Parts: sequence; structure tokens; C-alpha cells
Amino acid sequence: MQEIVDAVLSEDADAADFAAVSIPESYLGAVVLAEESEMFAGMDTRDKDPVKSLHVQPVPTPQIGPDEVLVAVMASAINYNTVWTSIFEPLPTFGFLKRYARAVPGAEHHDQPFHVVGSDLSGIVLRTGSAVRGWQPGSRVVAHCLDVQLNSPDGHDDSMLDPEQRIWGFETNYGGLAQLTVVKANQLMPKPAHLTWEEAAASGLVNSTAYRQLVSANGARMKQGDVVLIWGAAGGLGSYATQIVLNGGGIPVCVVSSPEKADLVRSMGAELVIDRSAEGYKFWKNEREQDPREWKRFGAKIRELTGGEDPDVVYEHPGRETFGASVFVTRRGGTVVTCASTSGFEHSYDNRYLWMHLKKIVGSHFANYREAWEANRLIAKGMIHPTLSTVYPLAETGRATSEVHANQHSGKVGVLGLAPSPGLGVTDQELRARHVSQITRFQQQPSH
Repeated sequence: MQEIVDAVLSEDADAADFAAVSIPESYLGAVVLAEESEMFAGMDTRDKDPVKSLHVQPVPTPQIGPDEVLVAVMASAINYNTVWTSIFEPLPTFGFLKRYARAVPGAEHHDQPFHVVGSDLSGIVLRTGSAVRGWQPGSRVVAHCLDVQLNSPDGHDDSMLDPEQRIWGFETNYGGLAQLTVVKANQLMPKPAHLTWEEAAASGLVNSTAYRQLVSANGARMKQGDVVLIWGAAGGLGSYATQIVLNGGGIPVCVVSSPEKADLVRSMGAELVIDRSAEGYKFWKNEREQDPREWKRFGAKIRELTGGEDPDVVYEHPGRETFGASVFVTRRGGTVVTCASTSGFEHSYDNRYLWMHLKKIVGSHFANYREAWEANRLIAKGMIHPTLSTVYPLAETGRATSEVHANQHSGKVGVLGLAPSPGLGVTDQELRARHVSQITRFQQQPSH
């Protein structure tokens, strides 16, 4: 591993140097274990601790297929799918790995008693398969997490509709929370040159997801002047959604959970902010019954901020806790675009407010190839910025995931792979200097 790190840190290493480095027989990865998949049985979701289920341990280095690349992971990041994997909800991911191994020729090695997790990375290509074009050892890359076969006509208009579409590191093995990883070559995108390794790794999943939900023809088709309600606006998804709305001429109404997070979204340029902790909204009377009076009180607050306007778009990802309120407050003819459901997958709402007011609910899942590239281009041009708040070493992946599970974070939580320390990997200092205050806005906590 040190040979790989030395090559990365060398200023004059070229493709031949990276092609010549030795590939170790094993590497360290953050894994969950099949034998422990029942360890949290009977426990409340909030009490399940990723620190107990995520282990950083050696795993065998897999062989790459013709269309795959082996990447030295310099940094990765925590997404909510890693939380789900680590607490084995809604079900253990080993079933995904078995189905992938059965369905796709060459994927048999993904069916293991361990699952290396993680759906973000920044790093350097070490090896390329025989069919790979456009990338070579030494290429500095980030990766989007769409693994898709495209053998069915269903996915050729929108690759997210392919029946063999999967999320790398969640529904496949050998994810990015590791020292090495294997990805399909068509997952690779150029690393933004003005960002550090950990900053570059923070954006892939959430930025692409937010872009599809808000901007794409497959999402809400946000236009200039649209009022967009953003739940969790200081979190991983919401912090990118806020920037995308502002960059596209929309008007974000940012919902946050603390005064500190309210200050963060205001620092991004958002002017209309609702602090849920201060307002004390309780959308559920009990486990089975919602409170429409609270929906109305919430809607009145939005109108107070917007000068009487309801949201054209509601950016929904909390799910069960907020979905009834989201449908209620959306304007006539407006759109609720939904993913993730981090507070629960079973949504309940009053359908009268949907059908009689001609509203739409759009389901959205990650992004197709084109959307992921367009989202990364905005990062590379300094138009959207990473919202990295803190960085952990690989050995503390469980702790980093636990922080996200408990909603103790702002923006994105990063994890170093082979990068020996934060702050490395920048090759365009001029562009960085122009945007450094925006890039580092969320980095209020010292690195761990």
C-alpha cells in the first residue's frame, strides 16, 4: 500500500509508474458480516449502532473484469445507504449480493460472507480491464454509484429504468469505504481539480441525486423563480439541493433542525429558513394518526416567508414523518419529488389534497449516466460546492456512520482511504482560491 501512496504523492509519477505498482493480495475495507445480520433483531431503529456492525478488516483483492477498473481510494464518504446496510434495514444486503452474482456473468465474486460498503470515492486508477477505453493508470477520478448492465431496452432512454440497475457499494460488493475498490469504467468521472481528495469524494451520490430530483426531466423540472421547499437543508442531500435551487434561479425554503444549521444554509445564500426545533411542529399525534392542524400551521409559516406563495416543488427525503405535510403544502399543480425515506418507508397522506388540487408525486432514485456527469460538471466548474463538514480515518468508519445515523452531522461526513491526511490532492490552486470560502463552509469541526 505504501508503494501506491508514494506514487500518488509523487509530483512526477506517470501512467507507467502507476501501471508498475504492485497490487496487494488484500486490502482494508469497511465491512458488515453475514454472520452478524441478526445482531440487532428486535431493537428499535434508533438503538442500532453502526459502530458494532461495521468492521475494518482485510479482504481479498478481487480480479477486475474486462469493463472494470481497480482504483486506489484516497477518500470516500458516508451516505444513508451505508447506514441502512450497517443496521440491516430494511433487510440485510447479502441478498442483493447473491442476486447480483446469479444474474450477471462475471459477478460471482460479489457473493461473499462480507460486504465492503460505500458508494462514493475519489482516487487514482491502478488497473483497467481489457475493454476499457478513455481511462488509464494514474487517472484522477471520482465515481458515480450507478452499476447497470443495459442489456434490456428498458434502460436505454433512462438507464435508471434498467431492470439490472444497482447501486455500487450497496447492492454490489467492493464499495468505496476501503483502500481499494472495483467499479465499472463507465462509473468514472474526472476528479474536480480544485478539490482535495476528501472534498471531491463528498458529492457523487448526493449531488447527482439532488440534480435528478430537481432539474432533470426525470424529476421536478425546476425552473427559474420556483419556490422549492427543502427538508433537511443542511444535511447531505439538502445542502446540495439548496445550492442547485439557488444556482438555477429558484427560491429555496430551507427546513433545518437547529439554529446552527439555519446559519449554515443562510451562509449558502438561502434567505427563507424554518427551524423545526424552534417551531415545534408535531405532524403525528401518535403512531397511527397525523395532525392536519400542524400541516396548516406549517403551510402558514411557508406563506409568511414567501409572501403568500406555496411551494412549486417539495424536495422530499425524510419520508414517513413529513410526507403528509409535504403533500398538503405543495401548490396546486405542484410536484412532490421523493427519495430515501430516512424516517420510514411507509408514507401516509390525505389523497384529497393530491387529486383535487392536481398535484404530482414523482419517485426519484439516484441519477442516470448523463445526469451524474452534468452534476459533476457543476462541481468541477465551481458552480456547486462540496458540503464536507468533518473527516474520519478509515478505521473509524463505524463512528462516522453512527454520526449520520443519529443526525449529528451537517452536510457530508468524509472518510479517508489511502490519503495520509486531509488537504491533499489539489491540482488547480487558482480555481480553489476563487471559491475556498464556499468549499470550506461546512468544515467547522476539526478532522478526526
